[in-house]
Amino acid sequence: MTGRELPVTVPGEPPLAGTLTLPGTAGPVPAVLLAPGSGPLDRDSDHRRMRFGVTRDLAHALAAAGLASLRYDKRGVGGSPGDWRRAGFTDNADDLLRALDTLAARPEVDGDRIVLAGHSEGALLATTAAGTAGARVAGVVLLAGSATPGDALLRWQARQIAPTLPAPVRGLLRLLRTDLERKVAANHERIRATTGDVARVGGVRLNARWHREFLAYDPRGDLSRIPVPVLAVTGGKDLQVPAADLDTIAATVAGPVTTLRPPDLTHTLRRQPGPASLRAYRRELRQPVDREVLDAVTSWCRAVTGLVPAA
Repeated sequence: MTGRELPVTVPGEPPLAGTLTLPGTAGPVPAVLLAPGSGPLDRDSDHRRMRFGVTRDLAHALAAAGLASLRYDKRGVGGSPGDWRRAGFTDNADDLLRALDTLAARPEVDGDRIVLAGHSEGALLATTAAGTAGARVAGVVLLAGSATPGDALLRWQARQIAPTLPAPVRGLLRLLRTDLERKVAANHERIRATTGDVARVGGVRLNARWHREFLAYDPRGDLSRIPVPVLAVTGGKDLQVPAADLDTIAATVAGPVTTLRPPDLTHTLRRQPGPASLRAYRRELRQPVDREVLDAVTSWCRAVTGLVPAA
């Protein structure tokens, strides 16, 4: 990797442990704040069962292109104290704003040239932050970012995933006369009826407050309040976010929008041959984030922050 990495603590309650990645050029330099996806992900976008590495790969690519970046462990993950199951969607958005303040205050960074970039839930958090504090950032990168209300998005996911399940599972669902989308919708009603931060739904202990807030969240309101340039990237084989949402983002954001829709790209930001399937994720994740995506993000960030576009 070009440059160096420094440990950083985002102050507040709870404090968040992070990494500031710096390029090999003299500062202050433009920077990108990186937000990982949903669930207990660390600063590299890694889960204990699945290593996505999205924010790590982005940080290293950005450093090679002359940009700093900050990435951090979510609450209750890695070096950050707390309990990720008790954190709501709004808590995660507040954490991103705290990290933005921390990054802007670093002497190595030009606080007037910061880009927000998020993947999956991180893209939604970047949307809420930019909709709230758009004047404080130079641009926003939405990687597999949704423009669909949360409850509708989860039902859409069920429709996409059901046909990709293994044949024995599909057969069992038919035998039990179980419609996956209807089951998801029924679980949504059970979640809405909960009142605590954590609840057991369908035999699974889940972060109920996060789900309630996510189900109620419609990103289109915040998208319409983003006045700065946006880069939105969603793959044609994404089973968790509709690629058609790129058109909604382009039509909704107040500022200029650039979209990229690689046909074979999945939600992991890797390529997948053949029919789209979640079962291929583990094989995909042996590879780094797709080079086209990394190049698109770094070139766009260089341009929007006033650096000479990368060759």
